[in-house]
Amino acid sequence: MIAIIKYNAGNIKSVKNALKRLGYECIITDDPATILNAKKVIFPGVGEASTAMKYLKKRGLDKVIKSVSQPFLGICLGLQLMCNKTEEGNTQCLGIFDSNVKLFPPKDKVPHMGWNNFTSIKGTLFKNINSKDDTYYVHSYYSELNENTVAVCEYIIPFSAALQKGNFYATQFHPEKSAGIGEQILKNFLEL
Repeated sequence: MIAIIKYNAGNIKSVKNALKRLGYECIITDDPATILNAKKVIFPGVGEASTAMKYLKKRGLDKVIKSVSQPFLGICLGLQLMCNKTEEGNTQCLGIFDSNVKLFPPKDKVPHMGWNNFTSIKGTLFKNINSKDDTYYVHSYYSELNENTVAVCEYIIPFSAALQKGNFYATQFHPEKSAGIGEQILKNFLEL
């Protein structure tokens, strides 16, 4: 079973529908035992960081997430919450990735919304993917480039489009909204 973490952040049903299209069953849950016993865990989200972290801490999910040993995928806000800290609400996050999350400088239109390609990609999440392929983004905050960066995108500045450390994977883009390319990335994760 694939567990999708429920933490009062949006976009969870889109992820569930994407998994269903790929032929996978999943459960939306905030139950620690269900999460720890799942074959794969997905941590999607659209929302505000400090509110999301309060919910995670209240349910003890901050500790659960850090102790997961199976393949784990954070999406958008999920990626940001897996970093050390975000400027959004000056929020301490989970610290899985040694990176800080910052607000895009106001040089251009923020949020970064729409389709964009990668400037570089590497690793198993991007099997059968080309760096020229486009994925869908909706975000005002970004993870800095760091040693766990496995994909780079550029919008105003280069930023981490995807991160990976051990069993933890994360994408700033929304694979569930990125058509065939996103489905391939989800499939790559689900086949780990």
